[in-house]
Amino acid sequence: MPKPKPPIDPALLKHEQERAEARQNRLADRITVFAGSMLFVYIHIIWFGCWIGFGVESYPYGLLTMIVSLEAIFLSTFVMISQNRADAKRQVIANEQWSTVQEEDQQNKELLDLSRQILQLTKEVRARAGRDDVRNP
Repeated sequence: MPKPKPPIDPALLKHEQERAEARQNRLADRITVFAGSMLFVYIHIIWFGCWIGFGVESYPYGLLTMIVSLEAIFLSTFVMISQNRADAKRQVIANEQWSTVQEEDQQNKELLDLSRQILQLTKEVRARAGRDDVRNP
């Protein structure tokens, strides 16, 4: 089973560490990773083939149908858990991006203020230089 790459973003890394503290989250993550793998598919192909091939029960396979239905119910729950986890990750990223935007906005305001001060000083220097030129021809 391939392991997902660890998050690079520090905010996501912190989120993953907080999530990993709960045993139920770790278990749900492992089940979701396994259920989304090709190994899961292969096991089911073998299982269904053996069930039908060895004649564990006769057609219409009521017990197999019930087992697979229960499995589908649980797997759909794990898919929803995985989607919630993905939404939480997106929210962490969005929050981090919003704070970055706010910091950049503050920096832009400071830069505009500095630009205005530089412009004012430049005007004053030019005004003085112009007066000095008139006094000393």
